[in-house]
Amino acid sequence: MPAEQLRCATWNVHRAKGSDGRVDPGRVVEAMDHALTPLDLDVLALQEADEERPPHAGILDVREIAARTKLTYIDDPALRWGPDSDGFLGTILFISPSLRRMQADVIDLPGHCHRGAVSFEVTSDKRPVRLISTHLSLSQPLRIIQMRVIGQYLRRRPPMQTILLGDLNEWRPWGGLMLNRRLLGTALRGPVCRSFPSTRPILPLDRILTDAPGEVRQLRAVASAEVARASDHLPLAATVTVP
Repeated sequence: MPAEQLRCATWNVHRAKGSDGRVDPGRVVEAMDHALTPLDLDVLALQEADEERPPHAGILDVREIAARTKLTYIDDPALRWGPDSDGFLGTILFISPSLRRMQADVIDLPGHCHRGAVSFEVTSDKRPVRLISTHLSLSQPLRIIQMRVIGQYLRRRPPMQTILLGDLNEWRPWGGLMLNRRLLGTALRGPVCRSFPSTRPILPLDRILTDAPGEVRQLRAVASAEVARASDHLPLAATVTVP
């Protein structure tokens, strides 16, 4: 059976606050349409797409995003913080209609600033794949603990290829202890690309990783003046091979 290619993207939209300090959700949707829709994505993960404080109300028009990208918004109460939110602490997933749902979970991550991850297990052409989108702490010790929690979750789930997308807030290209195989229980790998700040990216804070070695390809930051104005992060896009 030939390998399958999943076109994936991740973007921290910074609660629609652009690099110019202006909050404009419509500008984020337009930038997404112009920069990401042409990529014909299978998976789109967003972070900081809800308000920071309870009740964590939604910011973006998720149905408009779904219509423009031709992806399905994962509208599942189990993956939302509450009835006013669109995701879990701003983490939202959109997937291709060709991907069929198997299991969905929220992973509550410890820390002085509340963080979380969303896990969504899907299948396409009988290949199971686990998608995890997350936004980790600014603190290095907390990132290590949070990735350990994600690793413990993975140990409890059936074995399948895992794709991790999101803002890991890790500036070192090698990832440090948080991506150590002995701590995590699996090796999540992938190339790095500078994504922050959007106007002059110098730090690779955002990542697309998988535990199938060498299977994240064509990683790039999707840069344009419109995107750079819409958020302080650039979106990342890559092709992930599912053997």
